[in-house]
Amino acid sequence: MPARCSPVRIARVPIDPSLLLELALLGMTTGFLAGLLGIGGGMLMVPFITFFLSHRDVAPDLAVKMAIATSMATIIFTSVSSVRAHHRRGAVRWDIALALAPGIVLGSMLGSLGVFKLLKGAWLAVFFSLFVGFSATQMFLNRKPTPNRQMPGTAGKLAAGGAIGFLSGLVGAGGAFISVPFMTWCNVPMLNAVGTSAALGFPIAAANVTGYIIAGQSLQGLPAGSFGYIWLPALAVIAIGSVVTAPLGARAAHALPVARLKRIFASILYLLAAYMLYKGLAG
Repeated sequence: MPARCSPVRIARVPIDPSLLLELALLGMTTGFLAGLLGIGGGMLMVPFITFFLSHRDVAPDLAVKMAIATSMATIIFTSVSSVRAHHRRGAVRWDIALALAPGIVLGSMLGSLGVFKLLKGAWLAVFFSLFVGFSATQMFLNRKPTPNRQMPGTAGKLAAGGAIGFLSGLVGAGGAFISVPFMTWCNVPMLNAVGTSAALGFPIAAANVTGYIIAGQSLQGLPAGSFGYIWLPALAVIAIGSVVTAPLGARAAHALPVARLKRIFASILYLLAAYMLYKGLAG
């Protein structure tokens, strides 16, 4: 029967020990970064998953989109493990997370159900590189926010959440590259911003993944093990690795000085900015 009549294609999934090892290492690395910096590791996962899919005869455009969607799906598991570790140390501002969540869900669904299928992404990649580079510079220089600046009101939180969810869904990231600079700009302490960002990863991922699955139901040319845009073999292996190492990253986050943590996060942001600029110009 046609693949569209059976949306989960799990038959004949190749068992490749070297691929499993590479995916496990990728999952452990991104899990540690998620716990340490509150990021989902999407910018690290997407190029590797794209490479793996491209070598399995998946069309280039589809490979990139599946990599983004699969990366986002892993954040569901990474965020749960990471946020538990941060919560035990009192680092999660649940009042902020709950206030941003409605906008995140709305923005995520808008991006994953509509724009994701249509947008090529070159211009967006260049914009992201400039934005992320600016945020990294602000954090690396450790510039202090205005002392009286606070989180915005209800409408502002809804708009901020919508932007975080929408932009995160287009690149397969957990939103920390926006949410952490945003919260620190609003005078939320760095460790609280990282912990709260980890908590925001779950609604970002859950809403976007729902959209990816619905939007990908009628696709042709999907590899075995696909569920919409999600590549289940990679999701399973990466999720297991990330859940194991995310608490280790969270423990390291609470052992490092705040200034050093900011510089580590800024360094990661510079790498993300360079990658996005390269992808945008190449596109």
